[in-house]
Amino acid sequence: MTVDGGGAPPVLLVHGWGGSFDETWKSTGFTELLRDTGREVIGVDLLGHGSAPKPHDPEAYADLTLRITDALPDKPVDAIGFSLGALTLLALATRAPERFRRLVLAGIGRNAVEPEDPEDRGIERIIAAVEGRAPADDTAALVFAQHAVKAGNDPAALAAVLRRPRLELSAAQLINVTCPTLIVIGDNDFAGPGEPLADALPDARVRTLARTDHFATPESFGFIDAALGFIDAVPR
Repeated sequence: MTVDGGGAPPVLLVHGWGGSFDETWKSTGFTELLRDTGREVIGVDLLGHGSAPKPHDPEAYADLTLRITDALPDKPVDAIGFSLGALTLLALATRAPERFRRLVLAGIGRNAVEPEDPEDRGIERIIAAVEGRAPADDTAALVFAQHAVKAGNDPAALAAVLRRPRLELSAAQLINVTCPTLIVIGDNDFAGPGEPLADALPDARVRTLARTDHFATPESFGFIDAALGFIDAVPR
């Protein structure tokens, strides 16, 4: 879906797990802010989310970048992604850096570059919560369950997204992301800090948001100001 705009590079927006283009970007007014600066907005719903198909087989989610590549125009874009959307944009940028002029990656950092701890059962706890099997005192996992049951969501599909084959990006892959990149992450975000990811990229900087957790990031004024400024989205 596209929101009309002017002559600067289009801006591609990719939501996080449990979100959608409408819920993460449109309902918050972010698309209107971009339109006021004369920018064309390209919205993507990742597989399993929003208006996209919602298969229940985890293997169907092995390459989430396909929905993005289908939406990309022939010319380079500025792209902004949150959480799962940011990870997916990052994966695509390692393979096709020429498709992006600038990247804003919100809600990711250390988690994008550190190997998964085999003793960490965080994903299993979240899946259990999404499927209604979590204990009542697992408040961190239950936050994800609340997102899974939002209007239009399919909890079984979102659980399958969490069970997808894990994507691990090596240092040799990340060095291919040559476009200027901004990492925006809250100081209370479980995915942070942002510096380990910035250090792995050729041209990246970090904006840390004070007193901000993971899910609050897309609506944070600090994120909005940093993202718009980084892609030169200036009101006309």
